[in-house]
Amino acid sequence: MIRKPRGTMDIMPEEIPEWRFVEETARRVASKFGFGEIRTPGFEATELFQRGVGETTDVVQKEMYTFEDREGRSFTLRPEGTASVARAVIENGRCSDAMPLKLCYLINCFRYEKPQAGRSREFFQFGVEMFGAADPSADAETVAMAHTLISELGIKNVSLHLNSIGCPQCRPAYRAALKAYFNEHIDGLCETCRARLDTNPMRILDCKSPECQAIAEGAPKTLDHLCPDCRDHFDKLGGYLKAQGIDYIVDPHIVRGLDYYTRTVFEFIADGIGAQSTVCGGGRYDGLMKELGGPEMPGIGFAAGITRLLLAMRESGVKVPAPAAPALYIAPMGDAAKVKAAALTAALRSRGLTVDRDLVGRSLKAQMKYADKTGARSVLIIGDSELENGKANLRSMADSSQSEVDINDVDALAEKLK
Repeated sequence: MIRKPRGTMDIMPEEIPEWRFVEETARRVASKFGFGEIRTPGFEATELFQRGVGETTDVVQKEMYTFEDREGRSFTLRPEGTASVARAVIENGRCSDAMPLKLCYLINCFRYEKPQAGRSREFFQFGVEMFGAADPSADAETVAMAHTLISELGIKNVSLHLNSIGCPQCRPAYRAALKAYFNEHIDGLCETCRARLDTNPMRILDCKSPECQAIAEGAPKTLDHLCPDCRDHFDKLGGYLKAQGIDYIVDPHIVRGLDYYTRTVFEFIADGIGAQSTVCGGGRYDGLMKELGGPEMPGIGFAAGITRLLLAMRESGVKVPAPAAPALYIAPMGDAAKVKAAALTAALRSRGLTVDRDLVGRSLKAQMKYADKTGARSVLIIGDSELENGKANLRSMADSSQSEVDINDVDALAEKLK
């Protein structure tokens, strides 16, 4: 038997209403905030992620699905959405559009990670990107959009964790302070963090190893090393969030795992869904566009994992509305009745109704059981006598009441079913 690849999932029909609820809510919230949807390729030139995400990140070094095509060119299944959207903005000449440029997307991504609850090798994200707005009010707008999405999904017990990781002007001094601190505790670091010490010491702050976390508690804080401009940006962001009634926790351990982040970084963390508790995360990336060959252009965005949002919704007791049941199930008896049932089904569907009928030749008793299983509101039984008279009994599945209908008057039948 051929099985699905490890770390992927089959999303079955009974699960789809939850997924559609999240996706439709995300699109509705994005529209409220003025974001238009964009769709980018599922794979890109490997260099895009090497340059955009960063050579020293775990994503590029360990987690990408990379392959060569028949002409020897290197491509990678997208591990995240921001770099692809930035590339699309540059390539399609949208850098000269009226700013800010607001874009959103629903995508699947791929990373080679150890599968666990809330983490898979193929995963699904809702993401937003805003280009051309450097003001801290844009950061607050982006955070507010994520806050609104989480609220409209009905998720409770979520906290916003906020930090600033500085800019190219103030970060070198902070990196030097981090390296000096962690060098004093190098024997207590995990093997991965020892390797990070020279390449990306900020990532040690985000390590999930208990030993590394204990050491990181005493590490220098980013907020203590900000330049005046970054400090002012962070303070103003806090003012905007307070003005909108959005509570937050200043968390110096929020650094995010991708090299393009600058200044603002944030995560929404949910209680009760396990180790992978970050349902949404993002931040500012003011140097990304130039790194990818575009103009100097600020950017900020976030991504929310659909699976983690669903876990948090279930933990919060959110009940997603069930899909509408069929208005009618037609139970034909005999070959002529099957033809009439096909014609009636098509005619009623064309009038906007959800209609089903027997397709496998069940007995009448079996058809009634099947109709009940589908949740059909009414059943119409058609046999030889109904065809001859042009009349049939429409049976309500709720109370078994019956009413006679003209099976040749489709408009009247459709009206009765609405």
